Amino acid sequence: MTYKTQALVAAALMTLAMSSQAADPIKIGVSGPYTGGSAPMGASMRDGVKLAVAEINAQGGLLGRQVQLVERDDEAKNERGVQIAQELINKEKVVATVGFINTGVALASQRFYQEAKIPVINNVATGSVITKQFEKDKDNYVFRTSASDQIQAKMIADEAVDKQKYTKVAILADSTNYGQLGREDLEKVLAAKKITPVAVEKYNIKDVDMTAQLLKSKQGGAQVVLTYGIGPELAQIANGMEKLNWHVPIIGSWPLSMGNFIDNSGKNGNGARMPQTFIQDGNTPKRKAFIEAYQKAYKVDRMPSAVSAAQGYDSILLLAAAIKQANSTDGEKVRAALENLNTKVEGVVTTYDKPFTHDDHEAIKPATVVMGEVKNGRVVLGK
Repeated sequence: MTYKTQALVAAALMTLAMSSQAADPIKIGVSGPYTGGSAPMGASMRDGVKLAVAEINAQGGLLGRQVQLVERDDEAKNERGVQIAQELINKEKVVATVGFINTGVALASQRFYQEAKIPVINNVATGSVITKQFEKDKDNYVFRTSASDQIQAKMIADEAVDKQKYTKVAILADSTNYGQLGREDLEKVLAAKKITPVAVEKYNIKDVDMTAQLLKSKQGGAQVVLTYGIGPELAQIANGMEKLNWHVPIIGSWPLSMGNFIDNSGKNGNGARMPQTFIQDGNTPKRKAFIEAYQKAYKVDRMPSAVSAAQGYDSILLLAAAIKQANSTDGEKVRAALENLNTKVEGVVTTYDKPFTHDDHEAIKPATVVMGEVKNGRVVLGK
């Protein structure tokens, strides 16, 4: 083989390698609980993400490449979340990850993305500290498209104290990071309103009897029960109140909208109120199309967790806009683009106009969030 021939072969091989590399899919991680009590949130988030990616791929993908999702079930366990984060970064070579449903899992896992300089968008977890975990670092790779507990705690307290005029409140929160950090946020807001709860009670995941906590709340004269927990245990609270023949309102954080609260509490869940970024109501063309696409793709009428599905969908649209703007999948460039998006992104929760800055990684602002209410098996806009 002559030198000239060798050079031509080498050039051809390099061209082939480059075209093969260009055709490689863009890998995005999707991490959440698809089994267990948190599954309605995790599965709905994942399914919303898949709808967004299907739309993007149908339009030619990103940077001329298809988007490939790498899904992992973290089972709502901190240690599993940590394992998955390392696997997605080191083995799967994802350019970003969306997900994290549980605050504890997020706080345990997202440090690996921070260290690797790979963006992670929390699209369901709400603990106030989540986007502040690395705020002292020069750059922060943790973003969020869900309503933080700071927003939600204020809405819950405003609803109970200012709007409904209750002066005696009880707080029931689960023992997880989510429940206890949310309770702290709630107590701070109540203290600013000069309200001291008559009872502050804790319960564990999978508890099926809330009698002791409810009796303390009832004996304390509580006019309303404020909750921080997820669907299955929240249903036990509503059902326990019925057993005690104690009928006071429930106002709590957004998981009161979960399908496994609504279904497991039945009529006892009616009237429960909670902050919502998205209600399954096609009141805009974009929302209507999203709801119909979800129902058709997953053969359901009511989304298990509409909030999670919508926030999951929007997180991908924002990430895609940043990758396009950066014209790169490099983590530092994508982070910088997210912090300075120069085009509006029409999501189903809202239309995002510069949702993030270098110092503010919260896409959801208080004005975006509404109060929902459980009514006959659905969540409707609270009056």
